Amino acid sequence: MEELTLLSGRYKLLQPIGSGGTAVVYKALDEMLERIVSLKILREDYSDDSGFLERFRQEAKAAANLSHPNIVTVYDFGFDEDQVFIVFEFVDGRDLKSLIRQQGRFSIEESLGLLIQACAGVGYAHRAGLVHCDIKPHNMLVSKDFRLKVTDFGIARALATIHPEEQSDVVWGSPHYFSPEQAAGGAPSPASDVYSLGVILYEMLTERLPFEASNATELARMHRVETPLPPRRLNPAIPETLEEITLKVLSKEPASRYRTADQLGRVLMSFGNLNLEKTGQIILPPVKRPQKAPVQSRAPAVIPFREQHKDTQPVDKTWLYNEEEQEMPESPSIDWLTWLLGLLAFTAVFGLIPFWLYVYLFINP
Repeated sequence: MEELTLLSGRYKLLQPIGSGGTAVVYKALDEMLERIVSLKILREDYSDDSGFLERFRQEAKAAANLSHPNIVTVYDFGFDEDQVFIVFEFVDGRDLKSLIRQQGRFSIEESLGLLIQACAGVGYAHRAGLVHCDIKPHNMLVSKDFRLKVTDFGIARALATIHPEEQSDVVWGSPHYFSPEQAAGGAPSPASDVYSLGVILYEMLTERLPFEASNATELARMHRVETPLPPRRLNPAIPETLEEITLKVLSKEPASRYRTADQLGRVLMSFGNLNLEKTGQIILPPVKRPQKAPVQSRAPAVIPFREQHKDTQPVDKTWLYNEEEQEMPESPSIDWLTWLLGLLAFTAVFGLIPFWLYVYLFINP
């Protein structure tokens, strides 16, 4: 590979930025369009394997048909001598697994902000008829401005090709993150991706995976039959409602989870922007603005920043709101238009009674 620095007379390899068991990813320059791209090259050991070649082509094809801000865009797929490669957009950042290892436990706001974006990307794939089947933080790239993009659709399945009763002796996916049905060799579904998203949420909130073992067989067994430790036991700062959401997503039965990533994303957005505690309190996170700034309506913060909610603490009030935009309850006012329309309707209906009485008496004196 060291000798080959230009692929297809167009892509100049600059430096390796990642590697896996079957492929190496490079930062490259597209000399034709003069832009930086990522270039994933299948390792030579697998270039002659028709099965791996088909998976590699499937990854490019599946992702190329998806256009979403939270999915890495595929630009090209090609061959150059013995090299097979995929060209996709360059994300200036790191994969989520590296961030978890570096940072450890994430705050509630950061965890929600990242997972809501992941749900948006995966949910779009579900609506397009695809199950990712390999959701894990290694396959999520996070840019420096905290934007997340899902990548690696190498084992994605089209929903139309999945039979609910199918069984396989070969289990695809990552043992720490795949769902119980995948661990048993069963048919995947969008709910399988939801389970994997739940594992990632658990890991970000607690700095631990729900199941850990020394081999893949034991991990598969634990996903199928073991109950994860409630996350609040590991991180008491997690709200009870968020713990309930996380444990629901990690249910053994697909029907007990949220059915699609879109559903999970909506639940997390609702929780993150309007936190309903069991006490009935409604706590709105404070919005920091410069003094005398024009009042703006609140918008859902999909991409929270570390400092924005650092000092947020629940207080014993039913509503919290900014002093700049206090919304006090208004006293009831009379809706004159409604009263006027009602009066006209009353007059129209009952005013016809004398008219029809006159007609009746005129016809039947």
